[in-house]
Amino acid sequence: MTYALEIEMATKKTTTAEPATVTITPPNMRHIAITIVGTAPYGQLRFSEKAKALMAEKMQAGTKSKKGAAKPPRDFDDDFRQAQHISEEGWNGIPASALRNAMIDACRFVGFRMTVGKGAIFVRADGIDRDDGVPLIKIKGKPEPNRMHVRNATGVADLRVRAMWREWGADLVLTFDGDQFTQSDVVNLIARAGMQVGIGEGRPFSKSSAGVGWGTFEIKGPK
Repeated sequence: MTYALEIEMATKKTTTAEPATVTITPPNMRHIAITIVGTAPYGQLRFSEKAKALMAEKMQAGTKSKKGAAKPPRDFDDDFRQAQHISEEGWNGIPASALRNAMIDACRFVGFRMTVGKGAIFVRADGIDRDDGVPLIKIKGKPEPNRMHVRNATGVADLRVRAMWREWGADLVLTFDGDQFTQSDVVNLIARAGMQVGIGEGRPFSKSSAGVGWGTFEIKGPK
């Protein structure tokens, strides 16, 4: 009986122990400016406002919508304009998320947890898209139309008109968690993102294919 009582008292002492103290340090966010230049063409295919309007029109029509409805003539020049991200100030831009996502994807090549990378690396935007408010980085260079044959998910052949920059570059300001990355880590990470992941259409590390070799870049140096 005495032995059982001693065990019960020891258990109570264990369960009533004080919780460990957790110390949360303030954010140690740092910044670095980097210039990148394309080593392959950059392709852009923005989901156009025209396509959004057409989808909304079909949804509003409901059961009145018919598969055999006549389609208007294709305006390839308008497709080219609609494919581009244009800022409120009128300049062409790359979605800031494309570069951030590329760096997060590059974390897998060096064994760094991507879930931690999501909260440790950011790209400062230069402006926002004038139509949908997407944060943008200003791109250097001049776009040209690129018309390419593709096959839709349904298996039907189609023509896609993309905006393509044969020569391009951008000035980036990267914000990173100094408790997770050093400045050297960030430089090496963006270098890997440019070589192994890429951005835009046809990039090497596309989620749906191996790409066509577009969207790669390298570091030119600090601004």
